[in-house]
Amino acid sequence: MKTASFLFPKDKVAYIRSSSSMKEAMEQLEKHTYTALPIVDDEGKYAGTLSEGDLLWTLKDTPGLTFENMDKFPVADIEKNIHNESVSIDAFMEDMLAKAADQNFVPVVDGTGIFLGIIRRKDIIAYYMNNITD
Repeated sequence: MKTASFLFPKDKVAYIRSSSSMKEAMEQLEKHTYTALPIVDDEGKYAGTLSEGDLLWTLKDTPGLTFENMDKFPVADIEKNIHNESVSIDAFMEDMLAKAADQNFVPVVDGTGIFLGIIRRKDIIAYYMNNITD
């Protein structure tokens, strides 16, 4: 079965622009109570995943960076410690299990890398649970 059937579309997904500030990213994570967000560049392409840990390590390891000036530090400059590999909208659900083991969500892109949304781990697990036969 194609992943398109399980797509949680971009307009319903919390994500952050690579040009956004570290403060904006922290506010998005807090607002949605997520531990990671997809990053989308200014052209709409998937550009990686930002985690809470990325923010904390950047705050700890960047001289002069404080809570007060986080709005001056762009997401693009943050070192990312996790990489959620994206899949094409044409990918099959049967190929998602290994990805779900390592990431909370799988970013979905079109043929040019434009971010379309995500497949959530819970939907991947539910798919497998419903399709397991003894």
